[in-house]
Amino acid sequence: MTDRKLVKADFNDIYDRPDPRAYYERLGSLDYAVPHHGQQVFLRVLDALDVDSPTVVDLCCSYGVNAALMKCDLTLDHLYDHYGDDPVAHLATDELIDEDRGFYRSHRRRAAPRVVGLDTASSAVDYAVQVGLLDVGASDNLEQNDPSPELAKIMGEADLITVTGGIGYITDRSIDRLLDCTSSDRRPWFAALCLRTVDFAPVADTLARHGLVTEQLEDATFPQRRFADDMEQEFALRALAEQGLDPTGKEAAGEYHVNVFLSRPSADVADAPIDAILEDLTPPDNASARHHLSG
Repeated sequence: MTDRKLVKADFNDIYDRPDPRAYYERLGSLDYAVPHHGQQVFLRVLDALDVDSPTVVDLCCSYGVNAALMKCDLTLDHLYDHYGDDPVAHLATDELIDEDRGFYRSHRRRAAPRVVGLDTASSAVDYAVQVGLLDVGASDNLEQNDPSPELAKIMGEADLITVTGGIGYITDRSIDRLLDCTSSDRRPWFAALCLRTVDFAPVADTLARHGLVTEQLEDATFPQRRFADDMEQEFALRALAEQGLDPTGKEAAGEYHVNVFLSRPSADVADAPIDAILEDLTPPDNASARHHLSG
């Protein structure tokens, strides 16, 4: 199969800068919406988890977007508006960090989770820590190495692992190394939004080896972003054809779509299946959610 990283649009120039302004500008221009859908999933999952002061480990955390949407009373549109605001655009990075520290503090939820972010983009992680979105940040490359002792200790305290779109950039190898740091009597739940072009089965198999049962939210997918060009779309359609998936109304209409997966111990699945936890979660009526996030 063609390497998805060679065909998917390259955003490496915005993933690891000292601040996220270029990130929001570029991805906003492509109607990047998956963090919004992640917010809707993760907050419902945290409610179902019902843990006081939960610890969330967010994989491929970038500039702390998921952390902002879990910890603050903000929407993704609020973040696009904030970083697109003309005064913010002209701040030096140090000034922006000071501005953002106050901005996120003023919007913090009363019962915000503790969020630990993991991403090899160390500058992005540093920003998210400095502005208070991440309580702890780590840049371990788990595709190549075992977790550091510090990260291993944190994993022993984790209640929920989250990821939006990172599966494919990281593989089951990273997931396996993280779960090796947890105990069989305290496995964290695992909530993922995964591109339909990426086969989630290897990750689900790894989670199963660690005692977690994976459920998929049936009959619902959510838009990630518009394709950057025709080549991206052609790649996506080929990848879906290889899996026997129908792109009608989704990728064929011009956007990547994600599936929602939730992995938990079997007793937790029996108590409340994914459909019960996410029963009021519905895809947007139109193909692009970007301009409907705040409603």
